[in-house]
Amino acid sequence: MKPHTLARALRAGSAAALLVLAAGCSSLLPKSTPPPQLYSLDGAPAAPAAAAPASAPTLMVHMPRAAAGFDSHRMIYVREPHRLEYFAHSEWVDSPARMLAPLMVATLGASGAFGAVVPASGAAAGDLGLETEIVRLQHDFGTVPSRVRFTLRATLVGGAARKVVAWREFDVSVPAPSDDPYGGVLAANLAVQAVLGQMSAWCAGNAAGWPRLASPLGRDLVADHAADGRAAHGADGAAAGQDGTGHAAHGGAGGGVAVTGRHVGAGAQREGQQGGG
Repeated sequence: MKPHTLARALRAGSAAALLVLAAGCSSLLPKSTPPPQLYSLDGAPAAPAAAAPASAPTLMVHMPRAAAGFDSHRMIYVREPHRLEYFAHSEWVDSPARMLAPLMVATLGASGAFGAVVPASGAAAGDLGLETEIVRLQHDFGTVPSRVRFTLRATLVGGAARKVVAWREFDVSVPAPSDDPYGGVLAANLAVQAVLGQMSAWCAGNAAGWPRLASPLGRDLVADHAADGRAAHGADGAAAGQDGTGHAAHGGAGGGVAVTGRHVGAGAQREGQQGGG
């Protein structure tokens, strides 16, 4: 073989070897994974806020807590009891608890049952406080069609001592329009909106019988009615004190609201005596 022919053959062989080596190395590199699809929880279409009476209590909404396993961005599904699994390529844009907080404030604020509804912070004071915990938010494939179940535990506390006024667990299950992550997202939004509506009505019912506390924010809201407020509170407080038994009877059927009835009756009597004096 001529020298120049041999040189060309060596160069061609070297190039082929390099190509084979590069292909082998690329197969060893980790394959890139596509970014996850991100989904959100949204509230129902905004409704005009109803006007609240001047004596309506203020409500501080605390950041929701979440049970173990439900406190991250990952979307949970179940195929058998007691086993939680996560979708590989679909996530919430934020944790459900953080997405739920502003939805709660907006829904409760539009109820017209409160003088003000604000996120709880160290600088603000209110008459009532709402504490919540996400017990579960999961897509259940054990049924046909699959369903999303959302369970929220709510506790109303009142006064500086943060005594429990009432508590309730809301549990809603909604069929998914399709057995995939997006079908679960659509059902989850419907479930969240249903629970928010139920919780808003429950909070409003408890707030209606709650005696107004002397919080700084509450005093600001009724400052223009201070002169007439003492006499009105005296009459209303005595009537509410007589109705305490009725609230307790209603609470026996609702679970936990019985505490509300007794507490509201006693508190209203005290306020009535103060108003009469």
